[in-house]
Formats: sequence, structure tokens, C-alpha cells
Amino acid sequence: MSPQNLLQLLSCDAHYATLLDQLAKACQGAIAIDAALNIVWISQAYRAMLQLDDDFDPTGLPLEQILPTSQLPRVVQTGKPMFLDLMQISGRWCVVNRLPLRDQEDNVVGALGLIFHDDLEQLQPLFDKFARLRRRFEKENLLRTSRYALDDMVGESPQVLQLKRQALRAAQLDTTLLLLGETGTGKELLAQGIHQASPRRDAPFVGINMAALPEPLAEAELFGTAAGAYTGADKKGRVGKVQLADGGTLFLDEIAEMPLAMQAKLLRVLQEREAEALGSNRLISVDVRVIAATSQNLAELVQQGEFRADLYYRLNVLPIDLPPLRQRTGDIPVLAQHLLQQIQKQTHLPPLALSQQAIHWLEGYHWPGNVRELRNRLERACVMAEGEQIYADDFGIQLTDQGHVPVAIISTRNHPSTQTNRLQQQRQQNDYVLIQRAIEQHHGNRTAAAKSLGISRATLYNRLKKAQAE
Repeated sequence: MSPQNLLQLLSCDAHYATLLDQLAKACQGAIAIDAALNIVWISQAYRAMLQLDDDFDPTGLPLEQILPTSQLPRVVQTGKPMFLDLMQISGRWCVVNRLPLRDQEDNVVGALGLIFHDDLEQLQPLFDKFARLRRRFEKENLLRTSRYALDDMVGESPQVLQLKRQALRAAQLDTTLLLLGETGTGKELLAQGIHQASPRRDAPFVGINMAALPEPLAEAELFGTAAGAYTGADKKGRVGKVQLADGGTLFLDEIAEMPLAMQAKLLRVLQEREAEALGSNRLISVDVRVIAATSQNLAELVQQGEFRADLYYRLNVLPIDLPPLRQRTGDIPVLAQHLLQQIQKQTHLPPLALSQQAIHWLEGYHWPGNVRELRNRLERACVMAEGEQIYADDFGIQLTDQGHVPVAIISTRNHPSTQTNRLQQQRQQNDYVLIQRAIEQHHGNRTAAAKSLGISRATLYNRLKKAQAE
């Protein structure tokens, strides 16, 4: 359904017109958007809350220009309602509900946002209860669920196909695994895929990054604490990640960063299937499959005395090497396209295509950061691209990236005849970015945003419209 049809339906159809009229009277603000995330209707009360000028009509504008922090795009994307959420509008906290709009074929054609309460003092008891439940959930539910399967590893190169075959066989063996590979090669994705392909798939997948844990907290996080184990400890004790993973898979990323004192306790888990909480003298039986990962050379660390030899040999039962991206360049075009679609879906950016010039550069770059760096480059390109295609210079090319810029990198956009037009477009884009940041900093209050930028409110709207028209 087109935006025009949806607007006509909302404004002309007797059923919808009556519904919108009743909603406008029953709540303190209402707004509707179409599937393209453009505003198709807004109540007078909502206009007043947004402090919009009487002669300004936001209909047809992208929602993000008026409400940059709104979650209505998420409702359009998922088709699921969001009830009793909090949102700050013009410096005021409001309780909002969001509902998807569907056509007769049950397709999502837009979303409706409703403000039902802007006096939060009366709802303080409800918020206090919600805060207590949230703290309890964050304290007790430490699981990082498995989101990926082996099929999510994109690529058809011989290296990736062999890696998938090894991972599938390893998934059935239920033995300890050691994933070896450079940073950014996808070790956690592979670990989750192995878990999903294993008989433990219905049990928890618990992941922990040892490099991200301060050493004093590492033991408590991994093995838990007994009641009153130390001053300030939880009176009821704390369940560790090892216990949470009971029956499932424990993924230890950056295992080389594990303190030596903890390595002996992990060895007991692997050999005896027992764990001991910090401050406890009682052993707890656990049934976990351990998948460890590292980007370092553990054999060298063993020789240097920085990693236990017995733990290394216990972890190294079935090592799997993940190839760096530069060794499977044939996968880069399809992988880049896959990541590009993910980025655009998550950020709601307009569709962009990779030019042949951009693909050529991607295939020639050495990728020290592997797939993670590829995604970061694509995210930058989505922001910097000025047309409907991504070019090589949108990736943020530096001479140190490849030692030189290939001839194929020279963009047709840099032709002298286009310089003036490009400069004007860039200025408008910069204006748009600065204005959007100011609006976000002032919580959607455009009058305050314009004042902070030293421009009038009318100038702010004119520049937004110009940037939108480009």
C-alpha cells in the first residue's frame, strides 16, 4: 500500500476516521506512519507537544526528522506492538503504546503511536516495581542466547566449506573444542553454530569474554560466589556462568586472557565435571561442553609460562582454524552484500548498491580486522555514500591501507565538472548531520536545537527539507 493510499484510508474511510477521532480525544497525542516510515497523520495534541509551528505541516516527512528517537520503525519492521514504553518528547517523559497498521491481507502498512499518559508521578509505583523486576532479571539472567547457526557463516570458498564440514562433525562429538583465528574471523558465530548443530541445542549457550573481565571479578563471574563469600557479596550467593551453562555449552572467548589461578579450576571442570564457587568448600557437578577461542598462540604462551600446559592439552583436543578474510577473497562480494543488507535493515537507511569499483577495492584490501573490519567499513560507507551506489572512497581509504590507491579506485564522482555540485551536496549533508545531532541533544525540541545552532526555526526546517530533497 502506498503512502498516499494509506493517508486516504486514514482520513477518508469512515471507520478509520472515526477511530482516529476517538483516539485523538482519548489520549494526549497520536501519530501514524506508513511502511516507508513517513508521517501520514498527526493529532493536534501531538503537534502541540512537539511544539510545531501552526503553519508547518509534517505530513509526508520522514518520521526521524520529527522524532529521531521513536521506536515506531521497529513496529513496522517486526509487525509487533509495543505496550507501556517510556519516551521523552520535548523534555517530557511520556508513556506510549505503539501498534502496527495492517491491510486486509494482514500486511503491515504502517504503525500508530499513542501517548496515553504524561503525568508520571501517578505511575511512580508501577515504575518502581518495574525497576525492581528489571534489576532482578539483570542479576539472575546472565545467559547469552545462541542466535546463529552454521548456515549463517556466509561463503562458498573451499576454506569456508571445509570449515563448515569440520564444525558439523565436531558438533556431534560433544568434546572440548579450541577455535583458533585472528580477531574478527567469526569465532563466536562458529561457536554458536556448533552449539545449534549439537545434541545440546535445546540447552543454554553461555558466552563470556575473558579479555573483558577485570581479573578480581573473573572468578566470581565464571564460577559464582557462595553466600557471604566476601564483604559486599550477595547474601544469597551468585550463580556462575559454568553453572548456568549446565547441560549446554560454555563459550570462553579470549581464553589466553584467563588468569593462571583460574586455569586450575577450569581444568577441574573439564576433567572432573565439577565446579567450586568462590568462598565455598562444596563441589557442584556440572555437565557442560566447553568451546574455547583465542587469537593468540597458546603453545608459545605455555613455553613462556603464561598458560598452563595441562589446560592447553585438555583444550587442544579438537582445534579448528578459522581462515582470515584475505585467504578467502572469493567470498568477499557475497559477504559484503549480506552485511550491507543487515546494516540497512538495522539502521533503516535507504538501499545502496556496491559499485564494481568498490568491489574491486574490497577484494584487493588485506583486511587485518577480517569480517569485523569489513562490516565497519560498510557501515561507514553507508553514511558517506552520496548517491545510490557505494564507491571505494566511501570506505575511508588511507594510503597506509594498501600502500597505494589503485587506478580503479579513482571515482568518476571526482571529475572536475562535478566538483561544485559535490561541494554543495556535501555542505547540505553536513548541515543535515549537525541539525539532527542538535535535535537529538535537545530531545526532539527543534526550537531549542535551532537556538543552539544560532539559526532560526524556519532556517532549520528549510535546511532539513533541502537535505531531504537531495
